[in-house]
Amino acid sequence: MSGKLERLLKEIREPDKEAMEKAREHWLNIAKPLKSFGKFEDLIVRIAGIRGEAGFSLEKRSLIVMCADNGVVAEGVTQTGQHMTRVVSENFLKGDTSACRMAEYAGVEIFPVDIGVREDIEGLMDPLVKVRCGTGNIAREDAMTREEAEKAVLIGIDSVRTLKEKGCDLIATGEMGIGNTTVSSVLTAFLLGREAEEVTGRGAGLSEEGLARKTSVVKAILNRHSPDRDDPIDILSKIGGLDIAGLTGVFLGGAVYRIPVIIDGFISAVAALLAFRMNRLASEYMLPSHSSKEGGAGLILKELALSPLIEGEMFTGEGCGALMLIPLLDMVLKVYNEMITFDSWNGKERYRLL
Repeated sequence: MSGKLERLLKEIREPDKEAMEKAREHWLNIAKPLKSFGKFEDLIVRIAGIRGEAGFSLEKRSLIVMCADNGVVAEGVTQTGQHMTRVVSENFLKGDTSACRMAEYAGVEIFPVDIGVREDIEGLMDPLVKVRCGTGNIAREDAMTREEAEKAVLIGIDSVRTLKEKGCDLIATGEMGIGNTTVSSVLTAFLLGREAEEVTGRGAGLSEEGLARKTSVVKAILNRHSPDRDDPIDILSKIGGLDIAGLTGVFLGGAVYRIPVIIDGFISAVAALLAFRMNRLASEYMLPSHSSKEGGAGLILKELALSPLIEGEMFTGEGCGALMLIPLLDMVLKVYNEMITFDSWNGKERYRLL
């Protein structure tokens, strides 16, 4: 691991416990049934600790979408061709994806990043950000070099720094890369010591035959590679993806720069787990969104001790599940910041955090 990445990891500190306690006390004083907002109250308390203040807003929010191709597509593990990575990535520029429609409603600015699409996409982002044009086919070779894996992680961290400088309050994670559920299944099986059948799903809608083929490929990849279990960079370089490596950096960046980062679905969750393995405090800066229909996602959230707030059996990717959480947060935060308190009923001045 390079000196730069080591220094950044050492900058991660625990969330502000005093701010969290003040947030808990405020919830108890709001004129409503105690703890009646359940997990959402815990989420607001978590954000208070991340922000270091009991009173806060989440007005400026962003979605980072890491776009990259995966060489394992050559093994016939997807129902669409690799060209769809470029097509959908370009659609982010046109505002013509599911995530774009949802982001518009939720007041979220989208930042698509070409970290490893096989073909160059004009206008997607600074071309110097691209690490390489897709990964190697992990069924036959390593995904990338160690230097490339670390560069991708650092790009993710740096993207959070850039958004922090722009005043960003909240980050949602998304990805676009045909074949990345296969890569995620391999990583999940390896990181959690699970069988391929437990963590391999249908992705974007594989048939029974397609799922059997995909599971077989995942098994073969696990038999072929032996990364160092204690070295997430080595794991990424051998069996990872550039989009996942970039998102790993985004989760680490949230912890470094104290911005809450929302986990989307399966691919995003794998990146969150890798960030956790690089620094266990990183999970304190993560917010769960939904329970993905891909079974491996639930196993990862349990490993991170995070409980999803939305049960929708979604498997859309792009950041859609993470975006769906934001309007719900807005409503709960409205109550938290502005609702009348028991103190005001006792003749005291009405109390608002903001």
